[in-house]
Amino acid sequence: MKARRISPFLLLAAGWLASITPAAGADEPAEVSLWPEPGRGNLVGGLRGMRAVFEGGVLQLAADLPPPASAAYSWASLPAPVGGWPLGRRATVEANVSNTGGGEVDFMLWVVGESGWDAVPAVAKLGPGETRRLSCRLRETFPDGTPKIDPARVSEVRLMVRGRFRSPVRLELRGLVARGEEPVWTPPANRVPVPPVTDESPAPGRRVRIRLEGDPAGGPYAVLHLPEDWRPGVRLPLIVEYPGNIFFVPGCYSTGLPEQCVIGAGLTRGRGAICLALPFVDRAAGVIAEGGWGVPDDTAAYAVAMVEHVVREFAADPANVVLTGFSRGALACGFIGLRDERIAALWKGFHACQHYDGDGWNGATEAGALERARRFRGRAVFQTDNSRAKFQRVMDAMSVPVTWADSGLGAHATAMFLDDRPSTQALRRWFDDLVAAP
Repeated sequence: MKARRISPFLLLAAGWLASITPAAGADEPAEVSLWPEPGRGNLVGGLRGMRAVFEGGVLQLAADLPPPASAAYSWASLPAPVGGWPLGRRATVEANVSNTGGGEVDFMLWVVGESGWDAVPAVAKLGPGETRRLSCRLRETFPDGTPKIDPARVSEVRLMVRGRFRSPVRLELRGLVARGEEPVWTPPANRVPVPPVTDESPAPGRRVRIRLEGDPAGGPYAVLHLPEDWRPGVRLPLIVEYPGNIFFVPGCYSTGLPEQCVIGAGLTRGRGAICLALPFVDRAAGVIAEGGWGVPDDTAAYAVAMVEHVVREFAADPANVVLTGFSRGALACGFIGLRDERIAALWKGFHACQHYDGDGWNGATEAGALERARRFRGRAVFQTDNSRAKFQRVMDAMSVPVTWADSGLGAHATAMFLDDRPSTQALRRWFDDLVAAP
């Protein structure tokens, strides 16, 4: 009997979890500091619109007035150390935050999951001179009880200022710790583990950033996820996915980047199909558009070129390409995916989650959606958490069978695709039937 290949990622994850999760009943300190030990490298791993200085157990953050075109979020990211933080049995991550500047600050403290599920927040409006103790609940759930993060797989703590502030921001963060005690973390049954995104070479089971030939290291990229059973030269279906907008509110953590895409991973459970997460791009600026369409023609052309690249280099089956997306990405199925005849010819089917072309956002009018719908050459459409009444006219113009499903998650997120709820099982059956059809 041939031995079943075990994913190196699963082995690594199991070993990591065992190493950082103490046995039940083991003595533990009342709290664990999340500040780095001396000599363990830089504290801050990512800055946007902020400066950071860590000294004497205090993290000082500063942000000056942004230009008018600046994004509505500024942040500093504190990455987890190699091996992760020991949070598998902790209840909260907490910190004291002081506003030492002259204006009110809309502040958000995020604990971000590594596996593409979501993040847990604590938020506060801090007046000048005000100090608050913020606490992120590591076992927080979506409205239906689905866990938001795996506390044993946290990638970073993100300190964020939201909105275009009117005076320079000055903040101080003290006492960043994990506290409390919970039972040993147990993932929900059959929860799909999503590998972290890296810059490694593509290989079975990995999610990696890839670029088109000629694109610079700092330019647009896609995220390629080869399934565990991928083999060179073996034709497999391809799931192409678009992310939502950059959008951070207490109930939604969305970066607007391809790393956020997990629908394909949940749909396939990591086997039997290649997954490709695409960006929205602006070629003249040489950037990924975290919000909006980028330049729509650039975004469509990038999609065609990247799909052709994955077909050529990784044996994706050009006759079995399915487009999916969440929020902005769901609108993009029609607004970008049917923009012209060339890109429309790629798709065998569409799956859209929480929005669709024609709802009026950013130029996606119903009149335009009806015109684009007539370019669809696929076989079927699946709609998750969308209104049949709102989009039926556009679906009728596509002239294919449409399946409607309600996930029950109760939130603007994609976590529903990583478990075995009825709507996700129906989507998997739909996909299997679609790619099996001649």
